[in-house]
Amino acid sequence: MDLTVKIGSITFANPIWVASGTFGSGKEFRDFLDIEKIGAVITKTITLEGRKGNPSPRLAETASGLLNSIGLENKGVCGFVKDNKEFLSKLRTRVVVSVAGSTREEFEECVLELSKRYKPDAIELNLSCPNVSHKGGKHALFSQDENITREIISAIRKKTKTTLIAKLTPNVTDISVIAKAAEDGGADAVSLVNTYLGMAVDAEAMKPRLGNVIGGLSGPAIKPLALKAVWDAYRKIKIPIVGIGGVMAGEDVAEFMLCGATAVQLGTVNFVDPAAPARVLAEFAGYLKRKKITKASELVGRLKHG
Repeated sequence: MDLTVKIGSITFANPIWVASGTFGSGKEFRDFLDIEKIGAVITKTITLEGRKGNPSPRLAETASGLLNSIGLENKGVCGFVKDNKEFLSKLRTRVVVSVAGSTREEFEECVLELSKRYKPDAIELNLSCPNVSHKGGKHALFSQDENITREIISAIRKKTKTTLIAKLTPNVTDISVIAKAAEDGGADAVSLVNTYLGMAVDAEAMKPRLGNVIGGLSGPAIKPLALKAVWDAYRKIKIPIVGIGGVMAGEDVAEFMLCGATAVQLGTVNFVDPAAPARVLAEFAGYLKRKKITKASELVGRLKHG
């Protein structure tokens, strides 16, 4: 059985990846599974300079989901490389580093500084974190504006040959328009979706459950919405899509791929079951065997409809 998938010029051993912000740099999960068997590790998002993040509480459970408002706490690109380069360089699976910035210039500088110190297999441009403030523009998030999305990716594309994956917000009217802008800007793929904006309230205390009031909703609750986002984008763009949103089992992977995803990311499930990626990979392989499909990539976009 051939589980490999290709994004840009990079071939991944399988389509099971772990989402940024849910898996650290991979070191934290070594006791729970063989992380070298999954398709890719996507690191926690880094910024040019270190960030303290948002006030606590930062997490709140909801019905079939999780609200988070971490605020991209990290040590900055130099701290990230110092702490993780040795480990990641020896890791025998693909490494994707997630990068963010509050301006286009910060995005560019962060990518350049990272490239000087460590060369990952790919970079995921986090244009969609719902828990940070950005400078300039009429929208709260970069990827809510097709022009800014295109401009940022285009500027970075001119300065690196590294495979670029644009992570987009679902908090827009039509995500396929933003996905097309990312493609036009030179992205090799798009990640769909980041979290949906939401909040949780403690009625007894009459207070919000998050220190930042509003957070990003993830988990099984958003899967139907995420599947639609992938389906909408798949019919608009030609570059690969990496599906995200409530993947808990092997059949969830198949659902995303049938809707048009080339690979998927596991996020919230990592908090519930740290060994989930290995289990989901085995379940997905079992699904392919049951369906007598010998090549995983043959699933992409095969949803029967109409």
